[in-house]
Amino acid sequence: MSDSKIQNEEQYNSLLKKGYSHEKAVGLANASQTDQKGGNSKPYNEWTKEELYQEARRVGIQGRSYMSKKNLIQSLRNI
Repeated sequence: MSDSKIQNEEQYNSLLKKGYSHEKAVGLANASQTDQKGGNSKPYNEWTKEELYQEARRVGIQGRSYMSKKNLIQSLRNI
């Protein structure tokens, strides 16, 4: 499946085979491209709503335009 929102298609396909939903697989495949444990990024609660929105957009979270800052944080943490 070729989707312009998917940054790591190999990982995406692997996650689908393991039973992950499309949305969750896209989020994980995209997040793994830049996120590293022990990184220097600030906690989500210190991000602006716009920063959270852009991150949600990058990882493919649906319904993000209707979410509050709290909901965006929760959605990003659950990918």
